[in-house]
Amino acid sequence: MTANSTHPETIVLHAGWRADPATNSVAVPIYQTTSYQFRDTEHAANLFALAEMGNIYTRIMNPTCDVLEQRIAALEGGVAALALASGQTASTFAITNLCQAGDNFVSSTNLYGGTWNLFANTLKQFGIECRFVDPEDPEAFVRATDERTRCWYAETLPNPKLEAFPIPEVARLAEQVGVPLIMDNTSAPVLCRPLAHGAHIVVYSTTKFIGGHGTSIGGMIVDGGTFDWEKHGKRFPLLTQPDPSYHGAVWTEAVKPLGPVAYIIRARVILLRDIGAAMSPFNAFQFIQGLETLPLRMRAHSDNAAAVAHFLAKHPKVTKVIYPGQMAGEARRRADSIFKHGYGALLGFELQGGAEAGRRFIDALKMFYHVANIGDSRSLAIHPASTTHSQLSPEDQLATGVTPGYVRLSVGIEHIDDILADLTRALEAA
Repeated sequence: MTANSTHPETIVLHAGWRADPATNSVAVPIYQTTSYQFRDTEHAANLFALAEMGNIYTRIMNPTCDVLEQRIAALEGGVAALALASGQTASTFAITNLCQAGDNFVSSTNLYGGTWNLFANTLKQFGIECRFVDPEDPEAFVRATDERTRCWYAETLPNPKLEAFPIPEVARLAEQVGVPLIMDNTSAPVLCRPLAHGAHIVVYSTTKFIGGHGTSIGGMIVDGGTFDWEKHGKRFPLLTQPDPSYHGAVWTEAVKPLGPVAYIIRARVILLRDIGAAMSPFNAFQFIQGLETLPLRMRAHSDNAAAVAHFLAKHPKVTKVIYPGQMAGEARRRADSIFKHGYGALLGFELQGGAEAGRRFIDALKMFYHVANIGDSRSLAIHPASTTHSQLSPEDQLATGVTPGYVRLSVGIEHIDDILADLTRALEAA
């Protein structure tokens, strides 16, 4: 029953693990090891040739990470997943698993500041061009695409703009063009399943809501297994042409006995092997603990954030509230089409006094933590223009939704009365 369950509350507790075969431990052990004993030389050769799947070295795979990967893949409805050292690594690998020097990809402008800088500057140094387009016009992705375009990328609930991305509309266009749609679902686990709306690959910063505890850095890529790489073989030479770094393997052919997992296997045995941005087993254990309560926490986050948005919308010092449940028209329609059971923990607002009022507000908070993270069980606040998005130009800040007076909240799961009391005190000082 548990193996076939479609309910997230069950999946996060049971998928990919029942008990340790050696000790009967119910809790997933922390396999804090670098290496694994091979049965014999034939076993070792089969593992390295991908003729048999198993553990080789923790830089490439680890049993604790494997349970986390299976559990998140099941939660998302994907065929396989890959645990990585951070969300930034997940975004980087998701792109560079398809793109090499001279290639390009198309991305929504509505991005987290660190992702924007990665795409606009760091990947540019590798010879990979990012073409930014406004997601308000899905057809803009098509217009920006040429024969060297390898994928499209967007955030489900962009931080900090918080306007839901039109996943079904863009996914249909991606299928027509013949490129995969990669969705960063960090802000909306459980609330949205991008693969169910047509996306092909999902990335996460597990640091955020999946962990929920603010103790560990990690990332994840989930392969939906739905994109036909061979049908569009000329566009994806890294998957459909012989790979000189792995004895000439053609990934779409080499892994067929394992299922439609060419994309995620290449990311593991090439990028993770060579770059080494592995998730530690201890962090994987921490994320497994967080994952067990994720569906419950996301409901609590959503309920509290909705109450905060309602409170702020009525406050005389607040000029604007940025929250999916407060939006109207097409933005609200898009949110309602992809979200279930709430819109998540994130909201933004602007104060009458602009940037200076925003700083006073932040400094006056007592219970909210002033941190760069989102997704903790505790409530968090930050001023993006002077922190998370400070490396962007003023024009690029505005393109991502950051104004000088914008304050972002990640509303926690504390009692709503305590959350509102802290906000009230801070607003009086703003």
